[in-house]
Formats: sequence, C-alpha cells, structure tokens
Amino acid sequence: MISLDTNVVVRIVTRDDPEQSEAAWKLVQQAERVWLAKTVVLETEWVLRYCYDLRREAILRTLRKLLAYPPVRVEDRGAIQQALEWYATGLDFADALHLASGSATDRFATFDRKLAKIARRVEKPPQIELL
Repeated sequence: MISLDTNVVVRIVTRDDPEQSEAAWKLVQQAERVWLAKTVVLETEWVLRYCYDLRREAILRTLRKLLAYPPVRVEDRGAIQQALEWYATGLDFADALHLASGSATDRFATFDRKLAKIARRVEKPPQIELL
C-alpha cells in the first residue's frame, strides 16, 4: 500500500500538469491499494476550492469519485463520508470533518456562531456548545 500526498491527488483530479499527472495516475494504477489520510482529503478540498476556484458541487463529485475508486483506502472513512454529506448541505468541509471526527464525544465546543447555526440545519448533528 502506498500513501499519497495532497499534491499527488490534486495532479490526478485536475490533470493540470501533464507530466506529473501521468506519473501520479501511473503510480495509482500500479498500486494494489492506495492510502489517503483524512488530512489529505481535507487539504485536497481546500486546494480545489481556493487554488482552482471549483464550486462545491464539483468538489463533492470529485471527492466522492476519488473515494469510490476501489484501490483507495481512507482514514476514518465514516467521518469523511458524513462530512461530505454535511458539506453538501452548506457546512464548510473542514468544520464538517471536525464535527464528524468527534462522533465519540458528547459535545463540540466552538466560538464560531456561523458554524453553530449551520450545524443545526444538518441531519444528525452533534450537540454544539457555543461559547
């Protein structure tokens, strides 16, 4: 199994550099399994949004397709899938991943009023403690 850095994932999904994209794709095709840390998924969303100016719908399609690729194994898949569901409803992806990753906790404490307000609208949100 090989673990991928964000820049390798971004080359695969954007194909913005033909040489690097080909090398990245070739590596993934030859690997029996590919490992993605959830921080790589988080950073990939950020790069696609800020550096490539992609809209939420395009990012969702891209990340879902990436995670559905059979050789891909991902850290904390359940939290990432929950975060993607919440992201689809308007929650910031990083905030959604923070919330989903804390599923074993009783509450999520934040000073972020916007996060608290949006989190109340999603299905099965954790209890938010607004400080």
